[in-house]
Amino acid sequence: MTPHVLVTGAAGGIGGAIADAFAARGAFLTLADLDRDALEAAASRFGTGAAVHAVDLTGADAAAGLVEQAWSAHGPLDVLVNAAGIYPSLDMAEVDAGAWDRLFAVNLRAPVLATAAFARLAGAAGRPGCVVNISSGSALRSRPGGGPYASSKAALEMATRAAALELGSQGLRVNAVSPGFVLVDSDCNPVSAEYAAAIGANPLGRPGTPEDIARAVCWLAGPEASWVTGEVLRVDGGSSTGAHHLPRIWQSHDTRATATPTATEEPAR
Repeated sequence: MTPHVLVTGAAGGIGGAIADAFAARGAFLTLADLDRDALEAAASRFGTGAAVHAVDLTGADAAAGLVEQAWSAHGPLDVLVNAAGIYPSLDMAEVDAGAWDRLFAVNLRAPVLATAAFARLAGAAGRPGCVVNISSGSALRSRPGGGPYASSKAALEMATRAAALELGSQGLRVNAVSPGFVLVDSDCNPVSAEYAAAIGANPLGRPGTPEDIARAVCWLAGPEASWVTGEVLRVDGGSSTGAHHLPRIWQSHDTRATATPTATEEPAR
């Protein structure tokens, strides 16, 4: 049976790569995004194997309505990928209610409500399913101008675990993929080479690609991960392991002037 996969944010770099990866595995795709023209261009790659739904996820009923419409129009869903997200640069001292609410509406409320709608429909039909949310390394570590975005992704990771805990008994697995710095050639959020070099440092020595993220999403949605739920898979070249690009803390010292800590002493921080 052909799996039915709904991907939000499908006109973006990561969302588009996820759609491509599932299409290559024979899935029927429902592609959702705000930009209808970009969606239709993406869908043209898949012929009759895709349908498009232009939707503004800031609407209170938009996410649940999208899932219900996709289920009704194209058959029961097997996989929901919540890849839509926005990243405005907002200082914590300058953020206002409107900007905060829009950010959380797209990055947190939409995936939560889409998952809830999927759970209701799948539960009523007695069907298993899989949800993969796209988080971010910012959930663990913010940067100037990224505090509100980081907050939304940290909350999304908790929502992922909470949904996995409650929905596992009905056969619904809920996981997340947390990308590191990924080059997506975005017109929305262009980055300079200097910025990319500063933020993209990681033990593996290269930025990520949308295809790196797509492969992880497909693995989580596939049978190889059938006993995995509530996990956040960090696909970041190892950047979440620590600050690889910083200098060493401890330098050599003249032992005549500096006492060596004993085994029971913690070095000063």
